[in-house]
Amino acid sequence: MPKTALVVDDSKSILSLMRKVLDVAGYNVITASSGDEGLQELNSGKQVDIVITDLNMPNMDGFELIKAVRENKSNKNIPIIILSSLKGSEEIEKGLKVGANSYMVKPFDPKRIQYEVAKYIN
Repeated sequence: MPKTALVVDDSKSILSLMRKVLDVAGYNVITASSGDEGLQELNSGKQVDIVITDLNMPNMDGFELIKAVRENKSNKNIPIIILSSLKGSEEIEKGLKVGANSYMVKPFDPKRIQYEVAKYIN
């Protein structure tokens, strides 16, 4: 059974690109355009094997999403990759401190995304 990635980003073009990149690698992809929408998807009972999230989003940002995932007993061990245009050491440090497993900077190499995802869920 294919593994499922939840991609959370407020950019439609990034969501579309990530869907293509992960589809090609054989993953199911669920998308959400904000942190709170991503949390709803996670809590809907769907099987999610990894979360890939942006940081700058409306309503609930990526940091808040990661904290919420880590505080939920049933989701706390899901690997989380941050994919953000923020590349300062403060953001990277904060992202890893709140519970992300990896931090990747946009623009990204599709092969690197596939590698990072496979590292955690294959």
